Amino acid sequence: MRGLSRLSRNGISAGLLASALTVTGGATALAGPVTPPAGAQAGPGAVAAGTPGGRLMAEFAAAARQFQVPASVLLALGYNESRWEQHGNSPSADGGYGIMDLTAPSFTAANGRNGGLQQIKLASTRYTLSDAARLLHVPLAALKTSAALNIRGAAADLARYARQLNGGTLPATIGGWYGAVAAYSGDTTRQAAAMFAGEVFGTIRSGAALVTTGRQAMRLAAAPGVQPQTGAITRLGLKAAPAGGSAAGANGSAPAGSDAAATDCPAALNCQFIPAAYALDPPFTDPFNYGDYDKANRPADLKIDSIVIHDTEESYPDTIATFTNPGSYVSSNYVIQSSTGNVTEMVRPQDGVAWAVGNWYYNTHSISIENEGFAAQGASWFTNAMYRSDALLVRYLARTYDVPLDREHIVGHDNVGGPSNSLNAVQHWDPGPFWNWNYFMSLVLGMNPDAHRAGQGSAGAAGHHVVTISPDFAANQPPITDCQSGTCVTLPRQRANFVYLHTQPDASSPLLSDSTLHPDGSAGTTVDSDWSDKAPTGEQYVLAGRSGDWTGIWFGGQAGWFYDPPGPGSTARFTGGQVVTPKPGLTSVPVYGSAFPEASAYPADVPVQANDPLTYSFPAGQAYVTTGLVPDDYYHAVTFDNSAPDDHTVIHGTTRYYEIVYNHRFYYVNAADVRLAHLG
Repeated sequence: MRGLSRLSRNGISAGLLASALTVTGGATALAGPVTPPAGAQAGPGAVAAGTPGGRLMAEFAAAARQFQVPASVLLALGYNESRWEQHGNSPSADGGYGIMDLTAPSFTAANGRNGGLQQIKLASTRYTLSDAARLLHVPLAALKTSAALNIRGAAADLARYARQLNGGTLPATIGGWYGAVAAYSGDTTRQAAAMFAGEVFGTIRSGAALVTTGRQAMRLAAAPGVQPQTGAITRLGLKAAPAGGSAAGANGSAPAGSDAAATDCPAALNCQFIPAAYALDPPFTDPFNYGDYDKANRPADLKIDSIVIHDTEESYPDTIATFTNPGSYVSSNYVIQSSTGNVTEMVRPQDGVAWAVGNWYYNTHSISIENEGFAAQGASWFTNAMYRSDALLVRYLARTYDVPLDREHIVGHDNVGGPSNSLNAVQHWDPGPFWNWNYFMSLVLGMNPDAHRAGQGSAGAAGHHVVTISPDFAANQPPITDCQSGTCVTLPRQRANFVYLHTQPDASSPLLSDSTLHPDGSAGTTVDSDWSDKAPTGEQYVLAGRSGDWTGIWFGGQAGWFYDPPGPGSTARFTGGQVVTPKPGLTSVPVYGSAFPEASAYPADVPVQANDPLTYSFPAGQAYVTTGLVPDDYYHAVTFDNSAPDDHTVIHGTTRYYEIVYNHRFYYVNAADVRLAHLG
């Protein structure tokens, strides 16, 4: 009881703390009924009923008691930042670490423009990682790797910010913590900070429940009566967002009065426009140093031929804050919220090239859609509301820009190859193995998700030499490991969108390797980020053979085999299609990461863009499905103010390239090296 008296004296009532959780015998249980967030889709380990408990809940309870922060605020913050997952020792997309996304002032990440790794420095009003280290007197590294310290650090930060905003005392109500949560975001504008705090308080009101990949049962009781004191945000001294920006309301929805008509979105979507940053970076004198996208005139100057699905690797409000920060060197055309399916447009497809996929050639010809979530925990983030919004948006964009509605043109970031060998190795792998391509494409096409499984044809029959990968998503639950923490852990068995490929039609044979990911020649692995041995749903490959219950496909210059017994549960769908093969007399064909023009096409004052062959090739006797000829062009956009010679111009060449489905990804071959054929 002495502890409760001390809490009351410091401005927070014992009843306020107890209303969020109770602690008995070291286990933590949340009181009251649970209502999952709107649009939530239960993942493989979702909690339907019962009392949660265990180490992680106890750590939240202990941190809440120590720093006198309402447990509901701390839990909601962790849920929105990470779905209560540690996410390894690497930073999130906004430079945050751990369950609570404690942020650092600089970190190494890929430039979304060309894929190169660089030091990212994001402007912020505060960096929660260094604040927490000072308050706890622990090293920064410990806060990155220890879940318990990460949670304690966030609680210490919240308490400090609350006292700063509340005259040295802690708020007496849960709603009074709104200002501290907004401050925790570190956002530099009132609108962005309000969106962040609105998300957290939306979760406090709706509640949340799930089981983490570490088998920790987590539950936050719904508190629909909580009223956030939104006026506290004025005490943060933040500036207004640039013209055109808007913020979400307290429940994470679009604010009243937002102009949906000003967005490039279908009318059925709740869509707002917040412009990504287009600004010089410090010291604000170098026109070549700017972010986060390039102005363009599309599709008049640059054909749009694909739509790329991503995940954010950070929360929805954090993503919007990242894209409005010119130091991030990354952006996207759209961002979609997990719980509601709400959409924020950030780079208008016709006006700019988003720095999104790490391959400049592919950026200039694509539209990118970011989905709130983390690839390794996709089932916890990819909701029905999100899938529906994605599908409506993709259909609208495809109709507007004449993009074919198939998996060769509606792709994942993981399907986009890197422009060079080194960048190919570090290219992103989102939205990852848990994005439900069958369901998503059925929404896009307006059909039953299993309709394609009827009439699949027979392998090798007339017209049936092209294999479409099509596992039953619900039944397909292969073993998958995740190694982002530095230690590989086996993820819970769950639905996945790929099949493993072996070197032989035998489950005991090694998994397929890749010269980029495994330059030492070692075999592929079950690691989620290792795409060397994973054939994804919807992609098409040329049949290499059948052996018993196994199907072989040409994949990355070699035959890859997957288990595919005949019958209703078979994985392969057999059709015909356009393919390319080496021209007679050639023993192999080089493969490229971009389709830039030949050197002679460039004006004298524009540097020639390297387009060297990758380590990949495919030999005579193999064939690969092609999406067709692609433009051989280069968009020369290198300064913020158009001050370089021939800046913001499109350079066209005479070299023709075919895009091919080579392995898990798309690459290019010189049309002069191959022969186009139709199988079927």
